[in-house]
Amino acid sequence: MNADTPLPPARRLHGVNRLLVAALTAVALVRPLFSIAGWSEALGKPLTPVILTLAITLTWILAVGLSRVREPLLTLVVTGVTYALAALVLSAALSPLLTGKLQGPLAQPQAIVPLFLVNAAWGAFCGACAIGLRRMRGIRF
Repeated sequence: MNADTPLPPARRLHGVNRLLVAALTAVALVRPLFSIAGWSEALGKPLTPVILTLAITLTWILAVGLSRVREPLLTLVVTGVTYALAALVLSAALSPLLTGKLQGPLAQPQAIVPLFLVNAAWGAFCGACAIGLRRMRGIRF
């Protein structure tokens, strides 16, 4: 393939920086951690979750926008989907231990698809912002 031929989606996905996706997913897991630990309640709802979401969003945009990641949009979409999967698994594992009953998306299966779609869209938004940041810095990819 020459430089002008776009890579197939599977090949592009293979090129995503998995370590960065894992790190950014871990950053995003701070939000449910605050909720689980009761810190969101203690610090004040709904402001605390909103501030955390904004901080996570800014972190994702800056981490990818200031890096040389090959696929900024795809990286953050994958990060959003990975975060959704992690939140789903954590909810399934922790809610029975903490509350004695299953709560979250697995308890309401109709919420699973929207969970992944919303977080993929969040990642896409952050990815578009990261691309914009790169362009402002004069970096083309």
